[in-house]
Amino acid sequence: MKTGLYGRLLFGASAVLVGVIALMWHDIETWQNLHKLWSIPFGLIIGCCLMVAQIASGIGILFARTARVASIVLSVVYLLFSLVCIASIVAAPKVYAPYGSFFEQLCPLCGAIAVYASTELNAARAIAFRGTARLGLGLCALSFTLSQIFYLRYTAKLVPIWIPPSQTFWAILTTVAFALAAISILINRQARLALRLMALMLTLFGILVWIPMLIAHSEAHLNWSEFALTFLIAGATWTVAEHTSDQALEPTARRSCV
Repeated sequence: MKTGLYGRLLFGASAVLVGVIALMWHDIETWQNLHKLWSIPFGLIIGCCLMVAQIASGIGILFARTARVASIVLSVVYLLFSLVCIASIVAAPKVYAPYGSFFEQLCPLCGAIAVYASTELNAARAIAFRGTARLGLGLCALSFTLSQIFYLRYTAKLVPIWIPPSQTFWAILTTVAFALAAISILINRQARLALRLMALMLTLFGILVWIPMLIAHSEAHLNWSEFALTFLIAGATWTVAEHTSDQALEPTARRSCV
């Protein structure tokens, strides 16, 4: 089984989990900025339809026959989720948290675009979609860097206290890792490696941070949503990685073979 299928499996399964959690609890603790979906006219119906579409498409991207349609539906769903976050940015432009929420939703959108690119028969369009997914993920990595800088103290508190040498050490190290990944992805230098390592780091966040939080406080809706969102972002990053080529390195590689 190719590594790309593992990434898509994580992405699809996490999309299903996110949709199920949202259908179970559509409160502010679960969704933060996205809870506004439920308060607009016909919001409950719209929100439920979007979550059902997300669940169905999360399953659909796992199969070759349905991957293209499923990726289009997921792209629409995550684009709408991203647009919902803009209202909070406009309301509080000097607060970074709404920007962070926007890029958290943009990340799975990039994953869906990468899946679509893998089904595109036109080579030029496939390259364009893959490049768009990579650049979007690079901006997301930059946003994750800024979020951890602005909320470093909160980030440090999430690190399990039993991991040496200290919580602050790991908060700073992962912030630097996000920054280096963002640079590599955006300039397309060893971008695939950077994306893979970023996906691994996010997966470890889910395992080391959110699984213990769920075990300790399974009644907290926020823990469930953060757990699902972390793995959704990890799966999206992994998926983009498997459809990224370090084009900037190709001329050098060709010259070295002459």
